[in-house]
Amino acid sequence: MNCIDFDKKFEQYMTQWVKKNSAKYKNNMDVIESMMPDVYMEFLEKPATWLGGKAPAAYFGQYDDAQMLVKWMCEYIKTGVPVPDLLLERISELGSAAEDGLLAVLGDASCNEEMQMTAMSLLREMESTKPMQMYIDFISRLDEADEKGDMCAESLVSMGSEAVAPILAALDGASDAARDIFADILSNYPGEEQAFELLMERFAHTQEKRALFASYLAKFGDDRALPALYEAANDNEINYLDYVEVVNAIDALGGDRPPEREFAGDPYYESLKRV
Repeated sequence: MNCIDFDKKFEQYMTQWVKKNSAKYKNNMDVIESMMPDVYMEFLEKPATWLGGKAPAAYFGQYDDAQMLVKWMCEYIKTGVPVPDLLLERISELGSAAEDGLLAVLGDASCNEEMQMTAMSLLREMESTKPMQMYIDFISRLDEADEKGDMCAESLVSMGSEAVAPILAALDGASDAARDIFADILSNYPGEEQAFELLMERFAHTQEKRALFASYLAKFGDDRALPALYEAANDNEINYLDYVEVVNAIDALGGDRPPEREFAGDPYYESLKRV
């Protein structure tokens, strides 16, 4: 598989275009820069000798073998050549035919993180639900949140309510980091009793993230959280920013605002006051 650097080819095309046209635009770089989208479209549609006479826009479209294209994507990443957007667009365009190849990348320990995250991005574009359990299993094993876990979570959110039951089933034995991520996802589904219990647990046991979980409780919309929120608002150790988020959650759940408190000396309060 020939991993052609399309970015470099466009840079070369652009350099030649500027040399040829700069006098026409009186060397006005603002005008020339504004022309770049049109120059790029011209580059895409113009037959290129380095592609055997094919226009860049049509190059990957001549291939229908989705598995081969996925392997080509991985080869680009392996060799360090920027993956052409045109290749990714072709894989996404092939849809379900490319799913198995992308899932194989996710399950292959020899594929590096960039390969796997690129595959995840494409599967999300395709609105595929096939990797659902793989994402849940990956999150369950996390010791701490990371970029790949965040992408898994975003993909699970995009899958909608179909992901709720498998996530609930994974809670037993899930790490604390995973429970935090799952709580974020489940906060989008009011009425799930197990989700409410998880949110209350994380709010009570992760004080360093109290503001975050207060916002999740507000979104979940169950006013049974009010006593715990009032208790937090009255905690002598609460900082100003957490207090504000807790009071916002109380408001969102229809509770009465607690009495105003003084936060003189609190670093967050003093910083905001100066602003």
